[in-house]
Amino acid sequence: MKTRAAQTFPRLTIAGLAVALWLGASGLSSAHAADAAVEAAEPAASTVTIEDARGRSVTLSQPPQRIVSLLPSLTESVCALGACERLVGVDRYSRYPETVAQLPEVGGGIDPNIEAIARLRPDVVLAATSSRAAFRLESLGIAVVALEPQTEADVQHVLGVLARLLQLPDARAEQVWRDIDAGVNAAAQAMPASMRGARVYFEVSSGPFAAGEASFIGQMLQRLGLGNIVAADMGPFPKLNPEFVLRADPDLIMVGDRSMQASPSYPGWQNMRAIRQGRVCRFNDAQADILVRPGPRMAEAAQLMLRCAQDKASAP
Repeated sequence: MKTRAAQTFPRLTIAGLAVALWLGASGLSSAHAADAAVEAAEPAASTVTIEDARGRSVTLSQPPQRIVSLLPSLTESVCALGACERLVGVDRYSRYPETVAQLPEVGGGIDPNIEAIARLRPDVVLAATSSRAAFRLESLGIAVVALEPQTEADVQHVLGVLARLLQLPDARAEQVWRDIDAGVNAAAQAMPASMRGARVYFEVSSGPFAAGEASFIGQMLQRLGLGNIVAADMGPFPKLNPEFVLRADPDLIMVGDRSMQASPSYPGWQNMRAIRQGRVCRFNDAQADILVRPGPRMAEAAQLMLRCAQDKASAP
């Protein structure tokens, strides 16, 4: 059973001070300036309360205007909802959209720079549920919302949670999801008949770690009419014994260049049908980022998978 712990985090703001100084410089009385400062400090919207993926209730005194994101999929989701300008810091792996490249980097999701985050005075930090930084940040009075989508349903849910956190219309999150869903459906309709049912090994990272049927990648493969050698009961992203992949003898392999370069030459893999027949799709770093992030670019990921299957459909 999830435990729920309510936390309230007031938004740290300098708006009131800025108004007071401006009015003072304009020659108005200090009393008027003080009144204006208090008025500016009052929240423009109602208190925001959401429940994150830890089952914790997080309350902010008003919608967050200064956000630090420690997970690329959450960074992309905030931007897709139209609130990119509220981001003031991101993790080192957040590279899309291009505007976030100009923001301060605060480390990774696993090893964030707590001091750098605190200096940015965030109203809230978005992090993965697996992040070890949440406790330290919360001990500093910084609100943390933990969200870590792993399935398509999770992606849809996270978009809704972020919309409520940002106090944006629900319709905006619903439209983003409809665009994702429609894009995946369009890719599925274009899948070559000769590739339907082809058994895929999708390597997420060296180890090897694979995308199982229970993951958003596995669900997308299924929607495209492709199979998966990694069953749902093995978990979303299990670490496999290389011998397992060899025995499974997939029809098609999808792997990123980074993973391929980091992986050793596993014994016997050269004898797999997919390798012998040239049915291996290698994705560059930018493409791999699209494929492994459960968020707004999932329709693009489906198109990458489709082009892979189309290209390999004619392989012997």
